[in-house]
Amino acid sequence: MKKILLLLLLISFYSKAQVSLSVGAIEVDQPVTITLDINNTVDTDCNGITNPTSVYMHSGIGDNSDAFGFNVIGNWGLDDGVGQMTNQGGGIYTITITPQTYYGLTQPQADAATQIGMVFRNEDGTQELKEDGCNDYIFSVGTVSIVITEPSASEVVINSGDDLTVKSIIYFQGSSTVQGSYEIFYNNVSVGTGTCGFPNCTYTIPNITESGTVRVVGSPPAPNSSESGETSFEVFVVTAVTEEVLPTGVEDGINYSSNQTKATLVLTAPGKEFIQIAGSFNNYTPTNSDVMKRDPSTGKYWLELTGLTPGQIETYQYWVFDTNPIADSPGLVKTADPFSTLVLSPFDDPYIPSNSYPNLPTYPAGQEREVTVLQTGQTPYNWQVANFNKPKKEDLVVYEVLIRDFDADRNYQNLIDRIDYFKNLNVNAIQLMPIMEYEGNESWGYNTSFHMALDKYYGTEDKFKEFVDLCHQNDIAVILDVALNHAFGRNPMNRMWMNDPDGDGWGEPNSENPYFNEVPKHSYNVGSDFNHQSTLTQEYTRRVVKHWIEEFKIDGFRWDLTKGFTQMCENNEGCTNSYQQDRVDILKTYADYSWSLDDTHYVIFEHLGSENEEKEWANHRYNEGKGVMMWAKMTDPYSQLTMGYNSNNNINGIGHKSRSQFQGPRVMGYTESHDEERLMYKNVTFGNQSNGSHNVTDLNTALSRMSALGAVSITVPGPKMLWHFAPLGMDNSIFTCPDGSVDDDGCKLDTKPQPQWTENWLGDSNRRQIYDDWARLITLKINEPVFEGDYTITSGNLTPRIDIFDTSLPGTEIKNVVILANFDVVSKTMNTNFPTGGNWYDLMDNTGNTTYSAATITIPAGQFRIFGNLPSTLSNETFTATESFSIYPNPVNTSFKTNKAFENLQIFDITGKLVKSFNGEFTKNDAYDISDLSPSLYLVKIENKNGQTLTSKILKL
Repeated sequence: MKKILLLLLLISFYSKAQVSLSVGAIEVDQPVTITLDINNTVDTDCNGITNPTSVYMHSGIGDNSDAFGFNVIGNWGLDDGVGQMTNQGGGIYTITITPQTYYGLTQPQADAATQIGMVFRNEDGTQELKEDGCNDYIFSVGTVSIVITEPSASEVVINSGDDLTVKSIIYFQGSSTVQGSYEIFYNNVSVGTGTCGFPNCTYTIPNITESGTVRVVGSPPAPNSSESGETSFEVFVVTAVTEEVLPTGVEDGINYSSNQTKATLVLTAPGKEFIQIAGSFNNYTPTNSDVMKRDPSTGKYWLELTGLTPGQIETYQYWVFDTNPIADSPGLVKTADPFSTLVLSPFDDPYIPSNSYPNLPTYPAGQEREVTVLQTGQTPYNWQVANFNKPKKEDLVVYEVLIRDFDADRNYQNLIDRIDYFKNLNVNAIQLMPIMEYEGNESWGYNTSFHMALDKYYGTEDKFKEFVDLCHQNDIAVILDVALNHAFGRNPMNRMWMNDPDGDGWGEPNSENPYFNEVPKHSYNVGSDFNHQSTLTQEYTRRVVKHWIEEFKIDGFRWDLTKGFTQMCENNEGCTNSYQQDRVDILKTYADYSWSLDDTHYVIFEHLGSENEEKEWANHRYNEGKGVMMWAKMTDPYSQLTMGYNSNNNINGIGHKSRSQFQGPRVMGYTESHDEERLMYKNVTFGNQSNGSHNVTDLNTALSRMSALGAVSITVPGPKMLWHFAPLGMDNSIFTCPDGSVDDDGCKLDTKPQPQWTENWLGDSNRRQIYDDWARLITLKINEPVFEGDYTITSGNLTPRIDIFDTSLPGTEIKNVVILANFDVVSKTMNTNFPTGGNWYDLMDNTGNTTYSAATITIPAGQFRIFGNLPSTLSNETFTATESFSIYPNPVNTSFKTNKAFENLQIFDITGKLVKSFNGEFTKNDAYDISDLSPSLYLVKIENKNGQTLTSKILKL
């Protein structure tokens, strides 16, 4: 808000009857009781509060630029006691606070606090009470308040030698304007005094030649002239920029060197006059020596920092100046580095648990918005797998995960601790929903603001690398979901060129923005729409791709909302969904760049569009073993099958042959994703109830049908994707709220309950059956060559059939597979129509002893059969859940043996970190030396050829 707007809000507040204070004026270090009367509410915009169970005050404290700027207390929509008011009866609610304590202010913040903002709500946030017009309640802090009306911004940019006129108003104990006296200071030197005339105190500071702080101290007239208040704003004098050639080998962002006392910062900022670097190394008080130089040929700004302490954490911002901004755009933007790999946020960091991000660097006091972390001399991560051999695209079975809803701590350590869940399911890839720094903490992550920084809510860089490394040790690829179609308002490239008519430091791209469109160029936009025809946006995108591939060894990207990569379709859905050459070309370029860094990198597009455009990418360099994999949503027809309804259940689209122009299996079919209603929820809510003995709305009956779902989806040649906990029959709706209720109009993006672990779903026989059956199907798909062959699907009814075949395989291999499923609610006798005579083998029986040769087979409701012309060639070695795994001697001094033969052995410490591994084919006679491990308790895990695992504990003396 601009200060003149603040004045209007202050005047209107004190005429309100709904809110009153126990004191004449709020003092930051003294208690105040706020009383709310919800009776006789006249607010027609924000509705008011009626019949609440609880009433909450959602409030913050700040300075004149933002009443909520220093800290905010309250968790909107949660009935968690934070900010809860006391019910005094009769619609009267109170809360008593001491602002400095309540808001957790540092002393500099307490000294600078001039406003408190408030909003009132009911227990779940569905009702709120504000001033008329939905304005926040704003209170002055201090007996005397000074409001500056000119200049209207909290930072002013002027030329050297300019005069500056300052106008201010004095308020005494929340009253309307009063006359009084004032004194003006510049950089703590008194430059003028005077008596206020009505309505302003006015003074002009002459001939300003250096940057500094204007401080206005004011007092009301006698008999209260001993009281005083003050406020301040910053003045920046335009500084000459040194033109100097950019050092060789540096790029945008932080450039570290072998000299750990130095770092070079580079920023691209066309149209900006000068840029200062403010950081912990200059106490966020930059001088002329902190002004960035400008490369005369590229226009890039750069500056070498010197005198840094190796290993010491520093923070910084760019202060970007525009002395002649376009209308409604700021003259100064303070922003973190667009190429940050770690940012600190005053909005999100206070709520990050220490067990997820231990020793989180402290946000610098007195600053605002994100800052970038710089640290020379960092210890590089010690990768255990330097060169991971990725699974073939044709064999991919991808498990999509939202870390927030995977386990209780919502962090990478949870994934590490549950690696056996993935490994025993036999998936060979994990796809993480966006983990780049996004706005807020508990999010799906598509509101990305910094694409090269990990969001700290999930953990540290090293912990994420440990997770990737552990996946690679277990033959699991890691794929990241990236939202490079757009960015959100905290993004520095948005803020440096933004419209900000109310001066609050936030806004949308303006017409000069070289990265973003001022108006979105497609019909599905969220956030700010990147212009991917801009060379700067293309450079930024390549840097993002390179960072994750080279720094984190990421195996692939799933590109979100690729329909948005066009510049041709403003407000036109028909255009957005039709062929666009600019979109085809730029996305091919990005795919090529990924493959230039990693020849086997997975490129996956969420396009969900027409075949004529998708085939351009799917076939791109296919003859080189590349080609883009295209997401193929098949939720609706598969949902009809699992619910037991004989309509709209053609499942041919799960594979590439439904796209006549595709050269091969580059369709990533899926029955569920993060964005679709859960099939099990639809089963138990809307399933077929016509047969009382097989009622699909019965939970266990619905669960019994999910193995068949896997049989007619996972097995189809080509990459496939599973949504997390589908293999355990997740029956929570996508609209499930945190309290377990279901709200079809909301809660889609909300944090979900996690019964999968608290209720031990792996120990539930009905749910475990799905998991075990899908694990077997995945093993067959990955390991039997026939599943990379050709196929036909006969569907459109409740008894789909899939034939998979590869006649080029030798006679010792399975050449033909037949899958039959019955999604009806009654048993069905089906024709086998085996392609060849003789015995056919049940491939779900790993003994290879179950055979069929009859012309028909009766399959119970909700069940399936999968036959091969030969038994599976997979090893029959198995570990069973009841097998005993022993280590001896135990405790151990130097080495131990086991009672099992296996392929891999891993040792984890008590935190779950992998500390030692042995890979190969081991017998019971082999010994394992652990003399280099410290005395402690460890967990030992062994794995056989089928990927099954057993664990036991060992005590190292």
